Amino acid sequence: MLQIYNTLTRQKEYFRPLHEGHVGMYVCGPTVYGDAHLGHARPAITFDLLYRYLLHLGYKVRYVRNITDVGHLEHDADEGEDKIAKKARLEQLEPMEVVQYFTNRYHHDMEALNVLPPTIEPHASGHIIEQIEFVKKILEKGYAYISNGSVYMDVEKYAQDYPYGKLSGRNLEEIKTETRELDGQNEKKHSFDFALWKKAAPEHIMHWPSPWSEGFPGWHMECSTMGTKYLGEEFDIHGGGLDLMFPHHEAEIAQSCAALGHDSVHYWMHNNMITIAGKKMGKSYHNFITLEQFFKGEHELLSKPFSPMTIRFFILMAHYRSTVDFSSEALEAAEKGLARLTEAYNRLMKLKPADQTTVELTNLRQLCEEAMEDDLNSPIVISHLFDSSRAINTVFDGKGTISSEDLAEMQAVWKTFVVDILGLRMEENNASAGTDAYKGAIDLLLNIRLAAKQNKDWATSDKIRNELTALGFSVKDTKDGFEWSL
Repeated sequence: MLQIYNTLTRQKEYFRPLHEGHVGMYVCGPTVYGDAHLGHARPAITFDLLYRYLLHLGYKVRYVRNITDVGHLEHDADEGEDKIAKKARLEQLEPMEVVQYFTNRYHHDMEALNVLPPTIEPHASGHIIEQIEFVKKILEKGYAYISNGSVYMDVEKYAQDYPYGKLSGRNLEEIKTETRELDGQNEKKHSFDFALWKKAAPEHIMHWPSPWSEGFPGWHMECSTMGTKYLGEEFDIHGGGLDLMFPHHEAEIAQSCAALGHDSVHYWMHNNMITIAGKKMGKSYHNFITLEQFFKGEHELLSKPFSPMTIRFFILMAHYRSTVDFSSEALEAAEKGLARLTEAYNRLMKLKPADQTTVELTNLRQLCEEAMEDDLNSPIVISHLFDSSRAINTVFDGKGTISSEDLAEMQAVWKTFVVDILGLRMEENNASAGTDAYKGAIDLLLNIRLAAKQNKDWATSDKIRNELTALGFSVKDTKDGFEWSL
């Protein structure tokens, strides 16, 4: 039975959905004011892994992943100019042109990483009316106040009735000490109060009418609103990066409790950060590398281009709650590991059964299921697959045999866990990941080499092999002919 680490209770819990056979899952999606980077890839892949495994278990999953297109401010979510509006103003574009441009690029990157699309992908800008209504509920309950056309959450008053800070483990006194006073915040009662609705400045492009002012919703409001709209007042799982735990997810809990009288989420899940030299990778730190730069190798920290599947495998090699420190060397190691896994997979699919099994086999299905049920332990799944590859290679090399029953089971398990659950496209990491024409050209060369060997034309045979090796190809002679990879 699946166990997941619930950030709220700080322990692993057996997953029990609210409605039998159905799961409601909300994950904080991208803020579309720039290209996706490796830090964006980790939550996308983490919760894609969860989504895939829930589907594998037979659940019907409503997976909601939002698009933040009203704007997201780098240092303070209440003050400053909306980034989408700023880009639109500087480039003389409609704000929604900027939104659509970066949304399209995000979708392209997710498709390359083989991240399944969510079942619902709502935009913050498409739910302004609902957000206004949510703010009204909080005002009616007395946990918010209006100031100069803006609406703020009265955190101190809320904390008298509900435990503010329970997700991040902070208390209000600590938050008071840590929260700095910023210029332009004198309309708040307290510096730690956060905006539910913000009055727009004259130069602000994206704004909407409301009972309080012409303005826009606070950053935290969209998730509370859209989560409950599409999943109900209570739903199963809310996920996102660890950097969102405070203040974003803490504010979500406060908003939901204030408006509805209870928290909406039963299981909070957070993936850990990707770092560079121990420092979080992100736009605000100016140390991020976009996914496109990874795919093209166009960054000073990259030794070469890395395929989308190498990026995905690199992320899956670490448990989602552990920190991953990026380096080009670590990606090269992941690339080699994935090549080994791909080779074993392709060999497995080519094996021919015998009357009996002479190689040692483990209960691979059970081992992989136990690892996934242990809080999505993808690195352990990968290690079990590597262990089983020894038997595959032994049979492939003609030093052992496998029965038709055992072969069918092993092929099914590898396809289930490698392709369906880990979401790895095997062909992309074989040199045949290119076009059919590319694959055909290499096969043609190696068939010419094979004919040369049969004719004892060793000079031609060696020349073809040596030239391909110099270009980065690995060529292996087999009893049935040859196999190759890049």
